[in-house]
Amino acid sequence: MNRSGRDLIDEAKRRIREVTPAEAMRLRASDGAVVFLDVRDLNEVILGKIPGAVHVSRGNLETKIEAAVPRDAKVVIYCATGNRSALAAVTMEAMGYRDVCSMSGGIRDWAALGGDIEG
Repeated sequence: MNRSGRDLIDEAKRRIREVTPAEAMRLRASDGAVVFLDVRDLNEVILGKIPGAVHVSRGNLETKIEAAVPRDAKVVIYCATGNRSALAAVTMEAMGYRDVCSMSGGIRDWAALGGDIEG
């Protein structure tokens, strides 16, 4: 069976927990220990990111995440629109991260709601 990239993203979104940007903002305000993880490529991050977010490109996630984020951290993963972050959440769960979620709509929806951006 041949599956498209869209199929893989849809499957990932069914398997993981997603939060809206509004939920992510409330979580950030109520829990200073939550880690925001930006999985976009560096050329995207340079244009702006959520303040304090950790950056590990989706393409480097498997080899770099353990050095950047502890396994017991509460993590909100985001990208531009919520697709790469869903795939990253599946990967991190497979690696033993227990409290991860993907932010639906990504940084675009975060910014549209007036979320802080640095850079």
